[in-house]
Amino acid sequence: MHLQPYACVDGLLFTAGREDVIRAHGPPLSEKRNSVGLTALDYGNVVYRFQDGGRLEEVTVRTSVLHLGAVAVPLRDLATFLRAHDEAVFERAGFVVSPRYGVAFVPDDPYWLTALARHCLVQWKALSSSTADP
Repeated sequence: MHLQPYACVDGLLFTAGREDVIRAHGPPLSEKRNSVGLTALDYGNVVYRFQDGGRLEEVTVRTSVLHLGAVAVPLRDLATFLRAHDEAVFERAGFVVSPRYGVAFVPDDPYWLTALARHCLVQWKALSSSTADP
């Protein structure tokens, strides 16, 4: 995943709407609403989640490396990297969440990484540690 935190994921801006994603990638393999009320467009190796109003909330990508400009961090080392470079990092519902880089991931699953829109941090911080499905 190539990330410009809170701005762009693999060339797609966080200002993109549902129709922009469909124009860029075609029809999704599936479209469904998740347990927190977001509509997910699932393309297999990438999932785009939107609010009902069309605002992009999250982009989850199957990847093994996070690219942050010139820095490449293997996902297996991401928790260590984030704890060293983001003093505000926190854990919720089994996810490590980085406010500095705008990402969330489960350390035991080294292949899926979620990029967050900046406004999502409030919801992530509000989650209880026992919540199962952000």
